[in-house]
Amino acid sequence: MASSEGWATVLSIADEQWGLMTTQQVEATGVAWSTLSRQLRSGRLERVAHGVYRVRGTGEVDHLALRAAWLQLRPAVPAWDRGPEDGVVSHRSAAALYGIGHLPADVHEFTLPRRKQTRRADVRLHRGDVDDAWVDLRGLPVTRPSRIAADLLAERADPGAVAQLIADALRDGYDDPSTVADAIATYATTYGMRRGDGLAVLRWLLELSGDADREAWLRAATA
Repeated sequence: MASSEGWATVLSIADEQWGLMTTQQVEATGVAWSTLSRQLRSGRLERVAHGVYRVRGTGEVDHLALRAAWLQLRPAVPAWDRGPEDGVVSHRSAAALYGIGHLPADVHEFTLPRRKQTRRADVRLHRGDVDDAWVDLRGLPVTRPSRIAADLLAERADPGAVAQLIADALRDGYDDPSTVADAIATYATTYGMRRGDGLAVLRWLLELSGDADREAWLRAATA
């Protein structure tokens, strides 16, 4: 493949990945490292993470560092060929992507079905199955707010912070009350409630949130 044709293929990959590409994806097109290096020196590319590059002039993208970290999980696999088994944005990172709650998300968190290690201090990998508790949110696989709440309760996060996250998610229509109640039912005994009583946990958390719509959400959860 001619150099110009190869680079055009690289740019087409980046177009489908928020202007981003990985070293492995470039190599798979047959483009030599020297070409990639030349593009970096010319300023047409910038390095945003180890082995991840961004095409300059492609416009701003939200959560750039998170997206780059997600690409690093399976650097040879393009974004459009990935499934939840390749890593789902979860926990506080997922909440930040939705814009719900107020927990700091200074670490990029992902859930995978198998054990995987990372050398990055700012990446935390969780082992678990997300099943169908995820959605595609602006091109990234992200756990649903009900699953976020359950994951945070499992880590003994501040209940008040989890309550705010749930209230924000319900108000914005990202999830529904009954799904949230089902997801957090496992933690009923942790907080002194009857085993499996997710509605009681939801009621307690919504009371902590103090949201004016909490009674309407509780009625919806029991409907």
